[in-house]
Formats: sequence, C-alpha cells, structure tokens
Amino acid sequence: MENQSKIFSSKLISYAVQRDVSADQLMLASNITLKELTDLKTPLSDKQIDDLWLNAISMTKDSIFGLHLGESLQLQALGIVGEIIKTSKTVGEALTNAAPFVHVITSSVELSILKDDDHFSIVFIPLNPLWYEHIVDIQIVDLLMVLVVHELNGLLFKKLYPRSVSFARPLENIEEYERVLRCQPQDNAKMNQISFDIAYWDEKIITTNHEHQKLLLSQSHLWQNNDTARKLFKDKVYNYIRANSYLKMVTLDDLAGNFNLSTRTLQRKLKNEEINFQQLADEARKNLAIMYLKNDSFQITEISGMLGYNEVSAFIRAFKRWTGLSPASYQKNLSKLAIEPG
Repeated sequence: MENQSKIFSSKLISYAVQRDVSADQLMLASNITLKELTDLKTPLSDKQIDDLWLNAISMTKDSIFGLHLGESLQLQALGIVGEIIKTSKTVGEALTNAAPFVHVITSSVELSILKDDDHFSIVFIPLNPLWYEHIVDIQIVDLLMVLVVHELNGLLFKKLYPRSVSFARPLENIEEYERVLRCQPQDNAKMNQISFDIAYWDEKIITTNHEHQKLLLSQSHLWQNNDTARKLFKDKVYNYIRANSYLKMVTLDDLAGNFNLSTRTLQRKLKNEEINFQQLADEARKNLAIMYLKNDSFQITEISGMLGYNEVSAFIRAFKRWTGLSPASYQKNLSKLAIEPG
C-alpha cells in the first residue's frame, strides 16, 4: 500500500519549489534522498518529516508556511479526498467520511465533527498536550484548518465563508489568517475549531467538480521538473495562478500573501521582468479556457464561472479578444478537426 504521508511530503516539497526553494537542497537538509521519497512502500521517519517542515519554513522565510501550504493544496489534496468526493452525496456525509482519514496527512492531530440545529463545527485536536510549543504541530493545525475550508469549496463549487474560526493559541499576522480563512479568527480560544451555518450540511456535492479538479491536476507540473535556479519570477507566478485556479482566479492579494510578499513588492518584481499581474492572469485564463473547451466536459457557462467571470458575456468577449473566435465557434472548429480524415 502506498504511503500517503510520503505522498504528502512530496507535495510539501513541490510547494516549496514554487516558493523559490531548491528541492535538492531542501531534501539534503532534511536527510531525505530521492530514492527514499519515491519508494512509496516505506515511510519517512518522524524526524525526517519534522526536519522537512522546519527546513521549508526556514528556507521560505515564512513563519506561517503551513497556512500558505494549505491554501495552495487545493489540487494536490485531491489524492486524499478524491474518493470521498466521488462517493459522498452531501457535505455532511463527506466530512463524516473524511474525518477518520486525517491520518494520511499526520498522526499528530485528530478531527471531530460537532453538529446542532444551528451550525456544525470541525474541531482539530492535537494529540500532544503541549502542541502549541512545537513549530511543526502548529503548522499542521494551520494546514488542516485551511484544507477544510478550501475542500468544502471544492465540494460545493462556491466560495464558502465560515461562521467562526478559533485557535487555541496566540496568533501573529491575524490579517493573513483572515484573508486565507475568510473569517476573522479568534485566538487564545479553548479549541481549534471552524464552524459553518447548518444550511451547508445537507448541500449536495457537485460531482462534476471532481472532473474539474482531476483535469487541472493532470496538467500540473511535477516538482522534479522545475529548475528554480533558471525560472523567472513571472513563470512561477503564472504557474501558481494556473495551478490554483480550480475554484476561482487567484487575486493579487492571494498571490502576494502566498508568496509571503507585499503586493507592492510582488508588482515591482514582475515589472522588473516587463510584465504585470493582469497580463499573467489573462494568459492563465486564456490557456485554461482553451483546455476546458478541448476537454468537452464543461458547458460554456460553467467555464465562465470557473474562470471568475460574473457574466458569460464578459467571458465570450474576452475569448474573442484572445482567439478571434467565440467559445462556441472554437468548439465547433475542434469538432470539425476531430472528424475530418487525417
């Protein structure tokens, strides 16, 4: 059986690479060889995993690395929740089924689901009573809390806002936690907990979202193929926008926060490479739109929504500007090419 914690470690390394860290240096510092990482039948040691986290935090210079990793794992987490998405009918059923599987990410935290007539809550319970004194345990709790919010979005295919979020420890940079979790968090609380309105519990899962996630996942590049020493910053930004656009288009604030930069610094770095955020976002939109149209699994109205357009007409105008054709005409041309003899 494949070792899921090792798969997750590979995804952590992949994200660190997006953040301008050398995969080779990160693994070397953590005493992990490529052979060990790719042999999924044997686990990494607890020390290797802890060192991987600590070195990733140090090399990215990001004290809330776990929060940002969780935000970026929308696609990569599909391997963990994919079967749950396909087999669960409602959000409540998915959460109930998923809670026991948190061990595939970590053995240091358990999940508990609480529910009454008004709301339901997911409680994150560290098994170490002194977890708040350990950097890695703190990062893992952050990661799991963000994953819950973003994976619920994936089930419903709409932006979800928690009713409340609380952490059983003091927080620094509360504004960044609020941006990522979409709710002002309470710190120094009794529990690590996210609560949602009860109306979401019986929401039906949109199963086509699984196909959307799977398609984007199939297009993402493996970290082993990324040469961070040669890649321009604009390439990293473009790849991040594209890889993290399975629910909505990434905003400038989202991008700056996840790269641990101010928006001004991010814009300046892009300007130095003679491009801006809007140009990269448009390029990502265009290429994603073409990919979705070629896949033939999505209606034009769905594609418009997936790319962040409030009106289908706005998407059609943009697509004509990019290609000279409407999305419908583009699809017709694809169909003609498919049936014409070679």
